[in-house]
Amino acid sequence: MADVIRNEISALLLFKVKDPALHNVTIVHVEVSNDLSRAKIYYACAPEMAAKVSSGLQRAKGFMRSSLAKELQMRYVPELVFFSDPSIEYDEKMQKIFQEIASENEPGSV
Repeated sequence: MADVIRNEISALLLFKVKDPALHNVTIVHVEVSNDLSRAKIYYACAPEMAAKVSSGLQRAKGFMRSSLAKELQMRYVPELVFFSDPSIEYDEKMQKIFQEIASENEPGSV
């Protein structure tokens, strides 16, 4: 169910949501509770857009739930809770650290 919700929300963001702040959002991961009452949706965006994206997702939440109900023919749609996924920022930070270590270990550097 989590993958289905992730695919549908991604499609909604690409094709149906009109908020320009949400056009460069990537849905990274979805976790659905065992009783299907809540879906935690992890997203990634540019750090400078984080505040706009967060408020845009809150505004679009109702639209997304109703669209999920129609598309998936679900009687009850889980509550959508959005979280910024820190893994991309962490990955970028780690890449910079690895590059610094590699440049320090190059032959000829002191």
